[in-house]
Amino acid sequence: MTDFLNDERLIAPPRTVRIDFDDGSFALRSPQTLKPYARCIGEWIERWARETPDALAFAERDESGEGWRRLDYRALRHAVGAVAQGLLDLKLPAGQPIVILSDNAIDHAVLMLATMHIGRTACSLSSAYSRMAKDPSRLHGMLKALGPSLIYASDAKVYGGALAGCGVEAVTVFSRNADAHPGAIAFDQLLAASETPAVMEAFATILADTHAKYLLTSGSTGKPKVVINTHRMLCANQQMMAQTWRFLAEEKPVLVDWLPWSHTFGANHNLHMVLCHGGALYIDEGRPAPGLIEKTVRNLREVKPTLLFNVPRGFDMLLPFLEADDALATEVFSRLRLAFYAAAALAPSTWQRLEAVARRVRPTRPLWLTTSWGATETSPAITSAHWKLDGAGCIGAPLPGLELKFVPNGQKLEMRVKGVSVFPGYRDAPRETAEAFDEEGYYRIGDAGFLANAAEPAHGVIFNGRVAEDFKLSTGTWVSVGTLRVKLVSLLAPHVQDVVLTGHDRDEIGMLVFASPQAASLAPEALAERIAGVLRSLRDEGAGSSQCPACALVLAEPPSLDAGEITDKGYINQRAVLTRRAADVARLHAAHQDPQVVRPRG
Repeated sequence: MTDFLNDERLIAPPRTVRIDFDDGSFALRSPQTLKPYARCIGEWIERWARETPDALAFAERDESGEGWRRLDYRALRHAVGAVAQGLLDLKLPAGQPIVILSDNAIDHAVLMLATMHIGRTACSLSSAYSRMAKDPSRLHGMLKALGPSLIYASDAKVYGGALAGCGVEAVTVFSRNADAHPGAIAFDQLLAASETPAVMEAFATILADTHAKYLLTSGSTGKPKVVINTHRMLCANQQMMAQTWRFLAEEKPVLVDWLPWSHTFGANHNLHMVLCHGGALYIDEGRPAPGLIEKTVRNLREVKPTLLFNVPRGFDMLLPFLEADDALATEVFSRLRLAFYAAAALAPSTWQRLEAVARRVRPTRPLWLTTSWGATETSPAITSAHWKLDGAGCIGAPLPGLELKFVPNGQKLEMRVKGVSVFPGYRDAPRETAEAFDEEGYYRIGDAGFLANAAEPAHGVIFNGRVAEDFKLSTGTWVSVGTLRVKLVSLLAPHVQDVVLTGHDRDEIGMLVFASPQAASLAPEALAERIAGVLRSLRDEGAGSSQCPACALVLAEPPSLDAGEITDKGYINQRAVLTRRAADVARLHAAHQDPQVVRPRG
């Protein structure tokens, strides 16, 4: 691994340029010039269908659940061309996106790629809004805002009910049971179309600034907004990463991936990386959830991926399986170049456990644990940690073609970004778009960071939480929510899934606790004592009021997807939890002694 990370043919060396400004702000840039990139997403499909037609593109579990349905690049291009023709034949109104409701699947991929192949805009919405949510009103609001020309879902019997009464006039398409939904057509009807020259004529008209996708923000900072992703943004971002992870030009990536295509990590980072380099994506029907993580484990064992992408919650749920079974861990790690986390901060305990498993099953090949940082609005990667890290926290350095600016904001440095992969704005939202950029054209992402080594910017940036999440105690002391949250989750692992910090304008920090599945093995009193012990240790070590919660409350109800407390990527929406559970916050900080509130006694 040391040779791999030090081989400039395979990994770009960590070099960064710093530019200082008179107002105390500064910016970082990569010294690499961004090289030419594809005009549009479809150029990747055309290339690999021509150069490696028999190479696997997609695989998903077949109906039996035992084998795989596979699609090579020749078959993928044929399906994309047929569905693209089918869409043209429907004569859909211009300017209205094609919305996809259901989980990752081959049909989902084909429709999304076919849509972009003819210059139309695709928008994948989280299936949670229609398949798992009890109240479809949020879905209906999104559909009305998007104004789709066509709505697709995998199964009318699963998704049709959520569409009823949505008030949107659009063609509806289902892969299964289309006859169960009035007026719907079957996806097979689109697949049966015979491609004509009209498809490539439409393909030729695509410009760099043509809208390729609409993605909705997670809502962690308020009401979700519709983010415009252009072909230029998406293709440029993959070129940035290709110039950093140079080994992708020699080793086609093989992924087992569950991350939803309704989010930028799963769609624009992972799916596009596979397509850009002619790799293979095994669609994982598992999830980091009880009863589903076992499916992920099975798929990882069978496929043996070369890259492992996940959110911290996913690694937390995988670890017990890997730690308990050396044979499994050996198979899963056998071809891995790296394990990569994003979307939320990784607890140090999770990092250490992953490294420990790797050392045990492949002692001569250390596991490269790495990350990057970005947003839906930046398509997505801004930075990359393309060197060996000693632990979690560093998010890397700017990718080629981007400029990362650090602006003093209170006690932190707010990060802003400018470059070719930054979005042009939010759809039909001029006010929100104007607010998203500063007077110099930098996108205000809302995150904070600082240099790992002020004298050596090439050592990368340390993530320092979201600027808007931090709060002051009544003493005027600032609480760095992101930093403290990760520390507490790590100290309480594996019995705590996540925590939400409270104490805005109060005398002390409080902590709302979501227990993990592993906590079921503990009696409530034992879990309370475990939490009290951690709080006591922090206090006795001399942690000040801004670094040590004085009280905690274990919540009986898990985070609610319907209420927006948790995303389908598995991370907590702090603001939504605080709003919905205001009564619990008041109870936590009440003057009288509630027996359920844990305090660091002794």
